[in-house]
Amino acid sequence: MNKKYDSIETKLIRAGEMSPRIMGSVSMPVFQSSTYEYGGEEGYDAIRYIRLNNTPNHLVLNDKLAELENAEAAIVTSSGMAAISTSLLSVLKKGDHLLAQNSLYGGTFDFITKDLNDLGIEFDLIDADEPDTWGKKLRSNTKAIYVESITNPLMMVSDLKSVVEFAEKHNLVSLIDNTFTSPVLFRAAEFGFDISLHSCTKYMNGHNDIVAGAAIGKEKYIKKIVHKLGHLGGTLDPHTCFLLHRGLKTLALRMRYQCESALKIAEFLKTVSTVKKVNYPGLASDKYHSRAKEYFSGFSGMMSFELEGGVEKALRFINNLSIPVYAPSLGGVESLIVIPFKTSHAGLTAEELSNQGISEGLIRFSVGIESTSDLIDDLKTAFDSL
Repeated sequence: MNKKYDSIETKLIRAGEMSPRIMGSVSMPVFQSSTYEYGGEEGYDAIRYIRLNNTPNHLVLNDKLAELENAEAAIVTSSGMAAISTSLLSVLKKGDHLLAQNSLYGGTFDFITKDLNDLGIEFDLIDADEPDTWGKKLRSNTKAIYVESITNPLMMVSDLKSVVEFAEKHNLVSLIDNTFTSPVLFRAAEFGFDISLHSCTKYMNGHNDIVAGAAIGKEKYIKKIVHKLGHLGGTLDPHTCFLLHRGLKTLALRMRYQCESALKIAEFLKTVSTVKKVNYPGLASDKYHSRAKEYFSGFSGMMSFELEGGVEKALRFINNLSIPVYAPSLGGVESLIVIPFKTSHAGLTAEELSNQGISEGLIRFSVGIESTSDLIDDLKTAFDSL
């Protein structure tokens, strides 16, 4: 049996690892096998088969992820959206009703407002800052509530304490997308959420070279997700498991540097006259600073800001940069910069974008691990050339 560790730094390295080591190998090998010899397993989900996400590479990751959030169980998936969609479909059925935060990642927002509706699952959007208003949208068939720890792309910090309390009071399943904070900054399952969701493509792996997801939380819900996932086929292949497992080892180091660098960059952006607004909860002046300070042990490496001049000026600014790459995704070692209107939230209508407060010229910046001073110098040059 593996020893249990208190610190997340040690958990990232040692939690869930096979003991004894496989022929003495310090690194977890890739088990490139689609099927396994029957060993007396009982039940469909226990059959050792790659589609059921239960090869040795999966099992080690599942144990490690569960321990990172001090949760009962976890399951890795083929993408963040596989984790989100499968989890929602595991706790909701035709005729059920969902409460969802009104500011969400574009893919999630689309799935909730369009795909769930096609399946006969109803929803209402809630302002996560106004818990007194949630009860008005509660119905007899409401089964779950869904929020993000830090919202994409406006970096809002929801009233997470009230979400958990509201869910417990009304017997709802509480789900949270914890991608922007990762377990290093916020352990959602430990905080009281039933299901914590991650796009492991982002901070968890951190190298912009895989797509993966995870659901972490109470065992009774993870079992449902595992069963549904086996039918929907959101399988993470063993080699990608290996890369995610390797990327996780440096998560704490990366995350803390990115948080430190992001704060300095956000403070710089506040001094730029052509920047109308900076969204970063690490800033003392940010609306969500005190809440983020209460909940999290850091403020993430994500921020967004808006330039005067709209989308055309935003595009010129981005094209003048030399270090950040104009590319979707986030949380990797390379700094990435995008215009959500054209990427992560491109599927939303003009009305939906307006309702969420996302302007066409909003810029989202994922701070990597390059030199902070080099990034600031690069930003200065891009601003000066406008």
